[in-house]
Amino acid sequence: MHRCLKLAEQGQRKVGANPLVGAVLVRDGTIIAEAYHEGFGKRHAERAILEEYSGAIESTDILYVNLEPCCHTGKTPACTDIIRERGVKHVVFGMIDPDSKVKGKGIACLREAGIEITGPVERARCEWFNRGFVSLRTRKRPWVTLREARARNGAIARPDGSPMKITSRAQNRWVHEWLRGRHDAILVGVQTIVTDDPQLTVRFDLPLPSPLRVVLDPRLRIPLTARVISGDLAAGTLIVTGPKQDPSRTKTLHERGVRIAEVPLENGGFDLAALWSALMTPTDSFHGIASVLIEGGAETWRNFRSAGMIDAEVALEGAWQ
Repeated sequence: MHRCLKLAEQGQRKVGANPLVGAVLVRDGTIIAEAYHEGFGKRHAERAILEEYSGAIESTDILYVNLEPCCHTGKTPACTDIIRERGVKHVVFGMIDPDSKVKGKGIACLREAGIEITGPVERARCEWFNRGFVSLRTRKRPWVTLREARARNGAIARPDGSPMKITSRAQNRWVHEWLRGRHDAILVGVQTIVTDDPQLTVRFDLPLPSPLRVVLDPRLRIPLTARVISGDLAAGTLIVTGPKQDPSRTKTLHERGVRIAEVPLENGGFDLAALWSALMTPTDSFHGIASVLIEGGAETWRNFRSAGMIDAEVALEGAWQ
């Protein structure tokens, strides 16, 4: 099962709002084939492994997969079909699929076909690994992590509001590897862009793709010189704004490759249900997200905290530099 999860990691930032899934085929204690869900709309891990493995399936072979096989046809055929067709006799799974279209039905389908089922195995670990997908299906929103940095005196900026360096290089590298590198999107309010002009990328030469950059900008006041909407970074940035903004400004941003999502405003802020819908729903080349890291600023933190939308918080403390 651990190997399934390791394989599944390779689908990060590629599967959109879908789950991360890996599969291995084991014979006499040895892995003879493996696969993972490679991208949105592509073959599921179970179908990929059983289509790619051309050898005969023996009665003692065991198929391991970290998520219950699907039993419905969507963008791809049902995985339970090919499991039965290839003659797999034993399936070990990590967790029940929380999607109402599956949720135990896949396991029931395989059992009815006479296939031996073992699981859930390492359920808590599998559910944590796919906590974004679980959140989408059970709460209709992504998994949300809030990250803040503060000096030992509690300050997050200089007295005049200008940015200050708080965290060490080692702390910053950890954030890039274990937070930015593990979330589908990084979200900030527009004031953070105005004040800090960050890149919001994964750096430190880490072999990890950068997350989608999401900027909450109700009045579309982001400076056109901002780095997140300039050059190569523009295509990986989504600005969430209110309805009926300046069409010429919108046109300029679209021409740079920036995505823009118009979301209704409510009591001075965004309607969060509509915000989550915009971030979760696949449209054209945007495949949705399952997890988001909120990095700033203070008003954005307050808004999400007061709405009870934070699932995990990470606070880094450092010296005022």
